[in-house]
Amino acid sequence: MSEIPKISEAEWEVMKIVWLKSSPCTANEIVDALTGVADWKPNTIKTLINRLVKKKALGYKEEGRQYRYYPLVDQAECIKSETNSFVKRMFGGTLQPMLVAFLKEEKLSQDEIEELKRIIEERKG
Repeated sequence: MSEIPKISEAEWEVMKIVWLKSSPCTANEIVDALTGVADWKPNTIKTLINRLVKKKALGYKEEGRQYRYYPLVDQAECIKSETNSFVKRMFGGTLQPMLVAFLKEEKLSQDEIEELKRIIEERKG
């Protein structure tokens, strides 16, 4: 996979569809999958697809008169990149204030709290 491009919020919706598919998909399949999720016209979605191709987030192969799109970037790597960017912008690159803010504001179930404790204990070891 290649360098992680900056992906807009709308482009993320397209990428999520492509990442979910196990094989390359057509623009029409992406449009169909986004029907009801986003209030966009098909041409808007096709514009987003073209932007993602230009950014090298999506690749394509021609099959007759159709293009089949596939991801050129890994979903986990994109999430990591976006997370790092968010933490830098909002918390000066320091994770601890973000975690404190999150933990103070969110209602967590006992299972979620136990999972967080488990992760912290693993990191200690």
